[in-house]
Amino acid sequence: MSPNFTADAGLAFERHDHAHCAGSAMARAEALSEAKGARLTPVRRRTLEILLESHRALGAYDVLEKLAEEGFGKQPPVAYRALEFLVEQGFAHRIRRLNAFTACMNPGTAHRPAFFICRSCSAVAEAQAEAVRTAMDRAAEEIGFAIERVNLEALGLCHACAEAAE
Repeated sequence: MSPNFTADAGLAFERHDHAHCAGSAMARAEALSEAKGARLTPVRRRTLEILLESHRALGAYDVLEKLAEEGFGKQPPVAYRALEFLVEQGFAHRIRRLNAFTACMNPGTAHRPAFFICRSCSAVAEAQAEAVRTAMDRAAEEIGFAIERVNLEALGLCHACAEAAE
């Protein structure tokens, strides 16, 4: 596991100081943008802040609605371009199962995450999945397959929703 990777990925399903984890991810994204010479424009910054507001995945139109309320424009390309930039820079991840986006809680770290999505409360936890990816790479190599992209997404219930369902 990368030394800077969040040790407690389960925080997404727990009560915690969310301002601290969101602030930390934003600070890392700002520092990385500056180091890479990538422009974190006001709309890109606000889009990342919106994604960091909770440990949930948001669709592009959800992001666009919030951006429009704040005067950033109402046209879909506004949100899509900002989200594309954030994904390219490693500041956000696309959750394909939900056709949505979530903030990367570990920007700037080399990691191969898996996403755990609560089907009840929609919380999304990002956890290190290096061992799974290594096994997949090994299996692919054995059959002569070159993996180009992997999205590990698990749908289920977080412990709070599972307890509430009992």
